[in-house]
Amino acid sequence: MGIPAKLLGEDEQLVMSMRTHWKIMIGPVLLLLCTAAAAVVLVALIPAGEYQQWVQLGIVVLAGLAVLIYSVWPFLNWIASTYAVTDRRLITRQGVITRTGRDIPLTRVNDVSSERGLIDRLLGCGTLVIWSAGEQGKVTLPDVPHVEDVQRMISELVYAREDDDEETPERRR
Repeated sequence: MGIPAKLLGEDEQLVMSMRTHWKIMIGPVLLLLCTAAAAVVLVALIPAGEYQQWVQLGIVVLAGLAVLIYSVWPFLNWIASTYAVTDRRLITRQGVITRTGRDIPLTRVNDVSSERGLIDRLLGCGTLVIWSAGEQGKVTLPDVPHVEDVQRMISELVYAREDDDEETPERRR
């Protein structure tokens, strides 16, 4: 898991890379199990007759489509979505077919905060909210694992970059 080296700039170091918390897969996995169980029960309950095989095949096809749409597709989206923090920027990438990405330079970050509900606290995740000086302003990253550690790390990197900029005034020219 991570960001390919080709996305990193010269002398840029990857600090951390993650995908969204596994909690978003609870619903799709439960749906997969329920769909499979219901399909097995329905196939077993079809009475013997002229159309038994066709009805059973229809049930299996519908169950398969439901699993593809509501379990496999969310899994692929989860696998394809990553957050990465380097010593220069925050990188987000998501999407299976159409990939979207966003890079936020740490020098443009104004504020980093986190939000955690009860379930998030129990599972060790939360929402990271980053305010930047860019056009879009606010970036919300849902279901970040160990969100407080990520928040602290980004804050430390932002303050370290600010300290570096203050020490070397020739960079401003």
